[in-house]
Amino acid sequence: MSAKKLLALLFVLAVLVGVAVIPARVGIAPVSAGATSRPSLEEGGVIMQAFYWDVPAGGIWWDTIRSKIPDWASAGISAIWIPPASKGMSGAYSMGYDPYDFFDLGEYYQKGTVETRFGSKQELINMINTAHSYGIKVIADIVINHRAGGDLEWNPFTNSYTWTDFSKVASGKYTANYLDFHPNEVKCCDEGTFGGFPDIAHEKSWDQYWLWASQKSYAAYLRSIGIDAWRFDYVKGYGAWVVKDWLKWWALAVGEYWDTNVDALLNWAYSSGAKVFDFPLYYKMDEAFDNKNIPALVSALQNGQTVVSRDPFKAVTFVANHDTDIIWNKYPAYAFILTYEGQPVIFYRDYEEWLNKDRLKNLIWIHNNLAGGSTSIVYYDNDELIFVRNGYGNKPGLITYINLGSSKVGRWVYVPKFAGSCIHEYTGNLGGWVDKYVGSNGWVYLEAPAHDPAKGQYGYSVWSYCGVG
Repeated sequence: MSAKKLLALLFVLAVLVGVAVIPARVGIAPVSAGATSRPSLEEGGVIMQAFYWDVPAGGIWWDTIRSKIPDWASAGISAIWIPPASKGMSGAYSMGYDPYDFFDLGEYYQKGTVETRFGSKQELINMINTAHSYGIKVIADIVINHRAGGDLEWNPFTNSYTWTDFSKVASGKYTANYLDFHPNEVKCCDEGTFGGFPDIAHEKSWDQYWLWASQKSYAAYLRSIGIDAWRFDYVKGYGAWVVKDWLKWWALAVGEYWDTNVDALLNWAYSSGAKVFDFPLYYKMDEAFDNKNIPALVSALQNGQTVVSRDPFKAVTFVANHDTDIIWNKYPAYAFILTYEGQPVIFYRDYEEWLNKDRLKNLIWIHNNLAGGSTSIVYYDNDELIFVRNGYGNKPGLITYINLGSSKVGRWVYVPKFAGSCIHEYTGNLGGWVDKYVGSNGWVYLEAPAHDPAKGQYGYSVWSYCGVG
């Protein structure tokens, strides 16, 4: 009996006795294994953006998130990113990006309401505690470029009345006046303003004390209720030193530096000590997957025009968020970010409303269990992309084959990492259980299904060693 036939027989016997465990569906990686195998947030685990713009008002959102947590934990989510929790100028209608009283998380009557749009402080704490009970960390959205909703006062630096009187905040904490905003006696301005709102002067010791640099600060307050990490909004508006100093006190973070200049993003990331959303990759994925221009994406990856290609440990990758949702061909985009390098984010509405949840659960499992190590691109054209993850630690690596065409495709590819091995297709997109044997010379014929989600054809396949699961 040849070695190849012997290997095939041994593999079949292993399946029959239950050694190769892939129980959820024939040919599909288990979607319930994530709860025990998911990496931590710090190790690059998958983040769920747990909101979208204008989520339902009425104080129900913290409870809504809480109800989703068991499923998200089962799916393998490592952390959730929640919206800004403080009382905003718009009261019960605020999405939190117009912060008025940083220390009102839904417990004081002001701006026409006690609860925030999302609920009460206690409901927020209950949600955080539930997340922690399932091993999920909570990332708070931090809006500290500006404040909103203050009263009018005379401002000698502008020679006019400005909305900079925050002496009446119901919490009684972090009161402020015109001296706490630009222009002031220190300087006229900083890196940027937003929406005409009063621009916080982060160089003032009073503002630092109340925002992050003390045990009575806003950051300390959020930590006291269980917040684990931070997502900083509009970091173009103030110096990277602010986030760097914040992180000396309070754990890890990611910043929203909305720009396609990868040098600017990495300069900010290295100066702040935080990770950064990979906006250059986001726009290249739109070009590649919506316009069948995969060479543009590959060129950007090979020439260091994305954060993930320059420093994957600084890159947070995404397909959509509450501010921007331009990629309509989302399945190949999620297949890409969940099998490529970088730390991926899943958008709430994609997971809960718009896409096939089982497809995303499957990709999360693949990310958590297979997708490790450096990347080698082995083939691409306008419609097709094939790359190998070379494995690291307990993640053995994988081969991703993305096909944007309307017909099933196949190619011989050289994947020396898997030479002489049995490899299994872990998405089920090819229909049932599919194994291949990579030649000792490293060559194998791989296939990817047609891309037509309306017909249940998802246009990608993912391969790794047989028996992982």
